[in-house]
Amino acid sequence: MTRGFLSAEVLSRCSWQYLERSIGRLLLSESFLGVRLLGQSGDEGADILAHKNTKRWLVQVKQRRAINIGIDVLDETVRAMHIYRASIPVIATNQAFTQQARSHQSMLMGSGIPFQLWDRTTLASRWERLADKPIEAITPRLYQERAISAIVSRWGEAGAERSALVVMATGLGKTFVAAEAFRRIRERGPINVLVLAHTNELVYQLERAFWPCLTKYAVTSVWNGYEAPELDADLTFACVDSVAAKVQQHATLNDYDLVIVDECHHAGSEEYQRVLSALHCGSPDGPFLLGLTATPWRPDGTSLLRIFGEPVACVDIVQGLRAGWLSNVDYRMHVDNINWNELARAQNLTPRGLNHTIFIQEWDDAVVNSLGETWFEIPRARAIVFCGNIDHAITMRDRINGLGFARAEALYAGSPGAPKLSHAQRARILADFHDGHVGVLCSVDLLNEGIDLPDVNIVVFQRVTHSRRIFVQQLGRGLRVAPGKEKVIVLDFVSDIRRFAAGLDLQARLQAGPHYLSIGSKVRFMNVSGEDKKAESFLREWLEDVAAIETAGEDDHVLKFPPPFSDRG
Repeated sequence: MTRGFLSAEVLSRCSWQYLERSIGRLLLSESFLGVRLLGQSGDEGADILAHKNTKRWLVQVKQRRAINIGIDVLDETVRAMHIYRASIPVIATNQAFTQQARSHQSMLMGSGIPFQLWDRTTLASRWERLADKPIEAITPRLYQERAISAIVSRWGEAGAERSALVVMATGLGKTFVAAEAFRRIRERGPINVLVLAHTNELVYQLERAFWPCLTKYAVTSVWNGYEAPELDADLTFACVDSVAAKVQQHATLNDYDLVIVDECHHAGSEEYQRVLSALHCGSPDGPFLLGLTATPWRPDGTSLLRIFGEPVACVDIVQGLRAGWLSNVDYRMHVDNINWNELARAQNLTPRGLNHTIFIQEWDDAVVNSLGETWFEIPRARAIVFCGNIDHAITMRDRINGLGFARAEALYAGSPGAPKLSHAQRARILADFHDGHVGVLCSVDLLNEGIDLPDVNIVVFQRVTHSRRIFVQQLGRGLRVAPGKEKVIVLDFVSDIRRFAAGLDLQARLQAGPHYLSIGSKVRFMNVSGEDKKAESFLREWLEDVAAIETAGEDDHVLKFPPPFSDRG
């Protein structure tokens, strides 16, 4: 019997989680767009949302051992269709449908609801019709091809290093590099692959990101607190905590040929070190080790080079902007909230002390007004506002909706004692954002890693973050290229002297070199009247050592006495 991700053999014994993911993969193979998996408790009867021919499809997936699907599930799916504002409801199952269910389907279709039922025979037949090739034939960019070729070459070269590091800014395709490298290595013969990440959301995102490079015969597996690994899967996507727990129990692990660590700036943690050591990753008798990161800085000082070796690719944001691999950025650092008189008197303060001294803290109205003005500068505006906490995100949502230039939603996971969005609510918001029904997402911590929103062309910073890594990740949400996207406008309202240092550093790097005049990216310092060159000049002089200030801790004394400053007005 032929084995593949939705073959009859796999359908006969798969878990409900696997069935949901595989149907999502089938939809992507059949040219559906925006395929989003929702299946969790609280999904209100929807497991997958997808789009085709401008219509939103909703799929409820039912994995059963023997029981066939009856009328109650159809009624539940119709309710979900209305909740998620879908046009076409579908039930997919690894079993069959009762005659009553088929009759009920006919009645619903007669009332104008185009209800579809996909049983095990339908699913297996659709899988069999798929071509035996990867879903997407993507031609790597030059820098991606160099990284892929270096990984494959190092893999097959006797005596070569058994590890590699890929450093690429968000939006440059580091996960694609890993997936394509796997595909080429797999062409030489079967290999067993373990892909590690530090959160469950990233684990599922990674599995989804590999789909375009997989053929119909590749079987994937997830290993975390909810799913156990399939021993005969071609690729296992695992949360490092689950694997580390297995190691602590002195259990025997699978023999892996390749171990991939995503967001590998976390690899210095105790859990990662336990797993990589137990597997003998990178050693002559262990699996090949591949690390991927956009932000190769660790706050504990652990060197990624010690773990993964020298990078086979290192492409940062500025390189990506210069080459046109990332969207042009119009970065606007707003200085209206600086008390210039206090700044002129400041002497030898720490970042914490200076931030408390010179910044006006409350200016939500100014932020919303600026976003409203910017909204009409750019075609098909879509924005993310990074907020500091849930209450702030809700406040910003309400103020944006009060002005009426766009529909805004607050997107957050919730915390003890605070409001909480259900999984279904978050999924519906993201689907509406994908479709353009929502124009602004006011986000708290949900869009830093692992989310792909290429249509975003306005990014608003209101959250104070002292993490260079988080700042780069958030900026990267707007840098992905997309059809019809001219540029991303960044409105930075963060009240932290280190952010100004980061802006000056980005500006200097963009202006360096002979190609400055040919690129469309720029960093400007703005006040309510427009560009503020005087503020920029003063900050550049005052923040002389921008590198030291950008990475300074709250209480580091790195700020020097200011130069003379007068006639500010």
